[in-house]
Amino acid sequence: MVSLPEQAERLSIYTGEKDMHEGRPLHEVIVELARKHGLAGATVTRGVSGFGANSRVHTIKVLRLSEDLPLLIQIIDTPERIAAFLPLIDTIIKEGLVTREPVQVLFYRHKDGRKTP
Repeated sequence: MVSLPEQAERLSIYTGEKDMHEGRPLHEVIVELARKHGLAGATVTRGVSGFGANSRVHTIKVLRLSEDLPLLIQIIDTPERIAAFLPLIDTIIKEGLVTREPVQVLFYRHKDGRKTP
């Protein structure tokens, strides 16, 4: 089981639902890579509205349900593990925004309530 120090980092990757890598949804590829490389965890959140570098607004509307909605992939781990992961995703992200920021970890527990070592 991966343990996290109190001071860690959050990697945030902003993409869209239609973003792909080698025929697969980009967010799925990133989550699988994070797991394969032993990162503490990854979460993908679907946005209801947003725009990026091209200034095209993507939104949920009655007539356009799910037309390339924004996705946010967040990964929290040690600064060293995040730094080692960045070159991997740099090669597969063709469009989007990636940020990195410090976070304070208050809890990181397994479903049985045990704290990680």
